[in-house]
Amino acid sequence: MNLTWEVYGLDLATPLRISRSVMSRRDAVRVVLEHDGLRGHGEVVTSTYYGLSVEAITSCLDSLSLDEPETALDVLHADDTIPAGVRAAVDAALHDLLGLRGSVPVHALVGVERWQDVPTAYTIGITDDPAALASGLVERGFSVLKLKAGADPERDVATVTAVRAAAPDARLILDPNGGWSPDETMRVVEKITAAGVVLDAVEQPIPPGDPDALAWVRERCPAPLVADEDAATVADVRRLAGAVDGVNVKLAKCGGLRPALEIVAAAREGGLDVMLGCLVASSLGIAPAVHLAGHARWVDLDGHLLLAHDPWAGIGGEDGTLRLAGAPGLGVVRR
Repeated sequence: MNLTWEVYGLDLATPLRISRSVMSRRDAVRVVLEHDGLRGHGEVVTSTYYGLSVEAITSCLDSLSLDEPETALDVLHADDTIPAGVRAAVDAALHDLLGLRGSVPVHALVGVERWQDVPTAYTIGITDDPAALASGLVERGFSVLKLKAGADPERDVATVTAVRAAAPDARLILDPNGGWSPDETMRVVEKITAAGVVLDAVEQPIPPGDPDALAWVRERCPAPLVADEDAATVADVRRLAGAVDGVNVKLAKCGGLRPALEIVAAAREGGLDVMLGCLVASSLGIAPAVHLAGHARWVDLDGHLLLAHDPWAGIGGEDGTLRLAGAPGLGVVRR
């Protein structure tokens, strides 16, 4: 197989602020695997949190050697020196190639035989007027909203209540990105509950690394508790059984579709539900996770919707619903 890559920039329509950072742009690297006249595609985006720079990504790709598509996934995932985000992009390109060769969509390769359109959450960052944004999103068709929090507990409570008033029927997911202590988590959630707001989930409210504290929060939290930064591997998920209600599976965090399926299986064994999450990326970067949507209770695959211009198309989402056309492989096309 021949491997090539291309770097391009992705600008956000508006800066996205979360508890630990503000982002307005990131770079993406398109990975292309060519074999017998077919070309499979994947994408990895830069991330300070995951230690992915353009230089680190391209250096890794330059040193990667893969042979036949049938064995390449085994070779790829046997090498844990490859950063998870890079492995995820190559894994996506391989699945795209295998789907094209077999004339089947990738979801059929990952245990989702019948595709059903699925609503995705839309992420509202820490912003001055979340209610207006929520109202506009509901008008566009969004029924699930993820609210970033964690910078100021009092402001977080005000944000949730304002968004609930503006979007009374929307499912609300609260994501502080580890910005609260366990006590702060309960104070915020109790105030939100007292205001009559029912949350669909609370995602990683406390800093990662303390599953006992997560279990303490779960015992007291009226909403399902989902681990994100604490849940990167199968071993992590097994340790979290009983401590949380669900885990957020991100391909850039776990390394691609193959390890994601292993995490989904481990979650089911441990009685945990699955959330599918993503980084800000183009439709090419989001598409692999979309094909997994049949395995998830919560779907938060909106990274392409936050862009000023998406260079790829094929997964929908602009009206709050992700759609696949049933095309072979990932089903995305260059604009």
